[in-house]
Amino acid sequence: MNLSDFKPGEGTEVPEEEKSVSVRTQTRRVALQALYQWQVNHSETVDIIKQFSEEGRLVDTDVALFQEIVNEVANHAADLDELYAPFLDRAVARIDPVEKNIMRMGVFELQNKLEIPYRVVINESVELAKRFGAEDSHKYINGILDKAAEGLRSLEKTQTD
Repeated sequence: MNLSDFKPGEGTEVPEEEKSVSVRTQTRRVALQALYQWQVNHSETVDIIKQFSEEGRLVDTDVALFQEIVNEVANHAADLDELYAPFLDRAVARIDPVEKNIMRMGVFELQNKLEIPYRVVINESVELAKRFGAEDSHKYINGILDKAAEGLRSLEKTQTD
């Protein structure tokens, strides 16, 4: 399915407090919501992407990035889990779905979006956790992704730390 197959819905006016966030930040927020729906409802990603498009939820997002994050994280969830699992204090299965998908998105970007500095990836993940996660989950996610970055971005991390 191509991006041209998706027809954006009318959408709604973006709330004033949302207008100050970047397109990438908004894309990550909506992608997290889509991944939560995928994990909880076991829906196909193509159906979720189509639904989000038709409902106008992709307004002010980078649709290509949204589609990439949702598809790649869903299709490679187990592999992504393996990248951060060694740093957890419990089994992956015991991690809340929101936090799990934030960490999956984070390690996906650390591994595949080398043009984005690792600190930006971690900060964006922390902000998602503050907004959507449980209280103090942002601290946990920060620590886990920082450790994952040591392996995934070791050269960059040693040059900037």
